[in-house]
Order: sequence, then C-alpha cells, then structure tokens
Amino acid sequence: MTRTRRPAGAVATSLVLVAVAMSAAAGCSSTIDGRAVSIYDDPFTVAGLPAQGGPSGPREGAPDTSRTVTDGDGGAIDTLAANAIADIEDYWTAEYPTIFKGRFQPVTDLLSWNPDDTGGHRFCGMATEDLVNAAYCVKQDTIGWDRSYLLPGLVDTFGPMSVVMVLAHEYGHAIQQKAGLVGEDDPGIVFEQQADCFAGAFIRHVAEGRAARFTLNTSDGLNSVLAATVSVRDTDPSDPESIHGSAFERVTAAQIGFTDGAGACTRIDADEITSRRADLPQRFDGRNDDGELPVTEESLTAIFDSFGRVFALTDPPTLDLTGIDTDCRDASATEPVSYCPATNTIGVDVPALAERGRPSTVTGDDVLSADVTGDYGAYVLLASRYTLAVQKAAGLSLSGPQAALRAACLSGAVTAALSPDQAAPTDTRTVWLSPGDLDEAISGLLSDGLAASDVDGNTVPSGFSRVDAFRTGVLGGQQTCDGRYR
Repeated sequence: MTRTRRPAGAVATSLVLVAVAMSAAAGCSSTIDGRAVSIYDDPFTVAGLPAQGGPSGPREGAPDTSRTVTDGDGGAIDTLAANAIADIEDYWTAEYPTIFKGRFQPVTDLLSWNPDDTGGHRFCGMATEDLVNAAYCVKQDTIGWDRSYLLPGLVDTFGPMSVVMVLAHEYGHAIQQKAGLVGEDDPGIVFEQQADCFAGAFIRHVAEGRAARFTLNTSDGLNSVLAATVSVRDTDPSDPESIHGSAFERVTAAQIGFTDGAGACTRIDADEITSRRADLPQRFDGRNDDGELPVTEESLTAIFDSFGRVFALTDPPTLDLTGIDTDCRDASATEPVSYCPATNTIGVDVPALAERGRPSTVTGDDVLSADVTGDYGAYVLLASRYTLAVQKAAGLSLSGPQAALRAACLSGAVTAALSPDQAAPTDTRTVWLSPGDLDEAISGLLSDGLAASDVDGNTVPSGFSRVDAFRTGVLGGQQTCDGRYR
C-alpha cells in the first residue's frame, strides 16, 4: 500500500468496477466424462477437475525417453528434463494442428550445461560458464538448461513438477516461433504471457492423467507449480527489463491456459494484457517508494475506512483493534483478524497481523522462494473479513466453501477499487494500492488461504481455486463475484 493525501470533498460511495476484457476470467464450462459442467458449480473442483491429493512428479515405472541431450551428464536432472520435453512434445504433436496450420515440428536440439565448467561450451552464442538459466534459443531452435543450480533448486524448493512447468514455458516460446504468433515488434511481456499460458495448458493435460511420464494432483501438486511461477516474477515494474510480468500476471496467464486450453493463449497480445492491467498500478511513485505501509493501528483504521467508502454498507462493521473476539457466539475466532456476525465487529490482533505484513527479505539462498510477504499480505486478510460483513448484509450464508470463495473474490474486487487510478478526483482516501500488493495477496492465498476462508476460517483445498476467485474479483469486480459465487 501507499499512503498519499488527496483533495478533500465528496467520497466514492459504490464499488468501482474494473473495466477489462474478461478473457482472463473466462472458462465457464468444462467436460467430465463427456458431460458439460460449469467449473464453478463445485468449489471442490479445479476448473472442472476434482480437487484431490495424490502423486505428483514422474510416473512410477514409466520408461525414460530416448531423446538425446547434448553435453548432458546422464544424471537425474537431465533425465527429468528430457522426459519432460518428451511429454511436452507428445502434447504438442496432437494439439498443434488443432490450433495452427501445418504439422508440429519438435525443437532441433536439447542442451545441458554445468555453469561451473570452464571453456568451450556455448548456448545461443553465449558461454555457459556462470549461466544459471533455462531458455529457448530461436536461432538454433534449441532448449537448454543449467543442470547444476537452477533445475536442482527448483526441485528442492517446489518439487520435480516445477521443472516440467519451466520447460513447458520454454517450449511455449518455441511454439510461438514455429506458429508465427509473435514478431519483433511485440513487447516482451506478450512473449512471456503466451508462454506461461501454453505451460498452463500443458499442465492441465498432465493433471488430467494424459501424460505418459508425469502425473500431477490438483491440491498441493498444482499449488507448488503455481508457487514456482510466483517465484520467478518481476518485482519492479519500473525496470525496463521487467518483461515476465508480476506474480499476479504470471499466475493469471497460466490459469487461462489451464482453464481454457492452448487456443486461448493465442489471444494474448499487447491489447489483451493492457486490458487486464486496466487501472492497476504499474509504477512506484518514486525512487524511495517501496510500496510498503507498515501495519499499525493508524494504517489499519485508514484502510478500514477505505473499505467502508468502497462498499458503502448501511450498517458497516465496527473495527476493534484490541484483539479478536474469542467468545463470539456465532462464529469461531480466526487469527490474526476475525469477524463476529453477532456483533458485526472485526477484531484485530495488531502485533500478529503486523507480523503477517512484514516484508520478505530475499537472500542468495532463497531466491526461488514463493513466500512473497509484505503489507498487503496483512491488509487483504482485513479485507476478507470485511467482505464477510458485506455478505451478511446481502443475506448470504457466511459458512461453507461458497462463502470462502466469495470472500476471496470480493477481496479482489475491493483491492482493485483501491487502485489510485480508480479513484474519483475528490476521493479522500489516504491509502492506495501499490505494485507488488497483488503478489503478496497471491502468495498468501497459495499458502494458508485465510483470505479465502469462511467466517470460521475454513477454506477450500485448492490454492488454484482460491487464487482464481481473488483474480476474478480483481478483473471483474463485485458484480462478477455476485454472479459466480451465488
């Protein structure tokens, strides 16, 4: 969040809807056993697939591919990567002609290297010494990877399916080139968002059990794949080298592919990305602005008042900063912020919530961490409890999975409404959304999901579904939330 002062005067009295193209929130149906179903009918599904645990990673007993890896060492990482490429190519062999003209042509070569090796080794014209990366080289039609640092780091942090996701992303770049989807005039963000989307479509193929060498469950397995996407994100949108997108944007693109299929990815272009960004903040205010507003009684009061101006309830909830109500007669207390319907009060354990909002510090040992903490990781929890009061005012049940997903969706809606570009010139709010706030919310939704929980703190099992609900609110506003989570 950012704290600023705006001209005094009349205040906004209704939720500001974000006017965007709804392709990112599309995907209203899927098929199960050939039967069309709404992907929102059951909160215990993930885009039409059952939300369930089970194995994730290489299939037990599946034969390794015979695909050659140039300069590979024949070790576990190169074997994992080559098998991933083989399944990805199987997918595109069938999928490519349904979307594009012509037949699919696999990449020419796969290359592996150890960044510690000196002399001789090159990838795409670059020396591989000290090159910690994975990439697609257009001029050589080659996918290459570092087998000693990046890929093992992904496996250690997020599991083997994160490597599959990364290589599916790189193969997405190959598909772009082979199909002529992108040109030199396209901004880098288009290349990256399309590739994230193609990777999401392939991951759906794995989750459906159709990959020969890999399997993926739709609970912690899919959560880890999305977390890996979050870990490799742009942290400073003001940096001209920031072309991959924020965690929010990367997860959005992957979810488009997962939900709507590879064909939907071809519709991602500069205009589509701009429409999704809408009025969300894309720049920090200045060199000394890090977008962090420490969680204090003063800041909590300010943002609470902003929620009130956005939703404009006839009987708004009361804010109690002395702690949560552990004796609420009609709801269980949730730490560090809780809503009691009986008294229409939101209680906050300020020190505990402030700890939730402490910015993360990234060191050389945890650069792949998806634990994106910061002030909005705390404020979104306050928003989610406020949305329970909104649901109560609408006469809706505050218990169960639909209430939990409504809380996430409405939290996304109010988050978008706090963007400074959404405000009327006379709005008197003093706190505003900053770049990075959405990423902090996404990180929390993938971890414990408290911002997507009902009045008793119960959430749905799928981080994908929790993030999707929040994203729906950000991109579609309160009306979309009301229509989807009835």
